Order: sequence, then C-alpha cells, then structure tokens
Amino acid sequence: MRRGKQEIIDKAVLEEILAGAEICRLSMLDGDLPYIVPVNYGYRDGHIYIHSVPEGKKIDLLKQNKQVCFEVEDTVEIVKGKEACDWSTRYRSVVGYGAVEILSDEKSKQEGLEVIMAQHGAPELVIFDVKNLKRMVILKLSITSVSGKQSSNWDHTF
Repeated sequence: MRRGKQEIIDKAVLEEILAGAEICRLSMLDGDLPYIVPVNYGYRDGHIYIHSVPEGKKIDLLKQNKQVCFEVEDTVEIVKGKEACDWSTRYRSVVGYGAVEILSDEKSKQEGLEVIMAQHGAPELVIFDVKNLKRMVILKLSITSVSGKQSSNWDHTF
C-alpha cells in the first residue's frame, strides 16, 4: 500500500468493517473486461453470503470463473473545507479476494439468508417463504485474502 499509515492491519477492525457495512461490490471477469455489481450481503466467519436469482449475467460469469474481488466500506463522509483542496473524504474500506460457491439446497439457502438478514438488523427468528427459497440461490464467497484502508482523518471528529 502506497500510504502505509492508512493501512488497516488489525484483524478485529477488518472484521468490524465486514460485519458492519451493508453493500458489497462484487467484481468478476467478463472475458477480458471487469464486471462489477453492488449487492446486499451478510458476513460471518470468513464468508460473505449474497442472495441471487439462479440465472443472469452474474451467475453465468461465476460459473465460468469462481474467483472474485470484492470491496466494502463503512462510514463514508465528505469533509468540507474552506477551499477546494481542503475537502476530503473520511472512510474505512476492505478489499478482498476469494472464490464463490453457488448454494442451491434449501438448508444452505436458509442459513445464508439468516446471515444476510442479521447483517441488516432483522430479528433473530426470520421466517422464509419456501416458494421464495426455491426461486433463489445463495452465493457463498470464501475469503482468501483481505486488505484494509482508512482515510488519514479517520480518527478526527468534525
């Protein structure tokens, strides 16, 4: 990382960001071109869970190549200044890599959805309609590596 003092090396902070953010940007390869899509997700124990319909571009690309890159951030805030070059952004982010497995059995789908719902503040006991479960798959991203970065003004209050 070019600015080493902005690197987040504390694993607990990386976990906090992964467990607290709401949107994940999932990047795949479409031939020679990158393809990125924002998704809601849930994080638990080194895995990111994403719900999806069982067909479409994202699924087609993942069937061709399960290796992905992802990014999440929390608490993004524009910090205004008196002059243009005094403006800044306050943020923390995690970028990582991993492999995606497409889960289609009912038990795995329900477990993945429970993780996603918990990430977004749902009560512990969530009831899922079996008809809806049948019309979806869960993507289980097994994280192989992560790096974190925060703005140099992260600890400042404005």
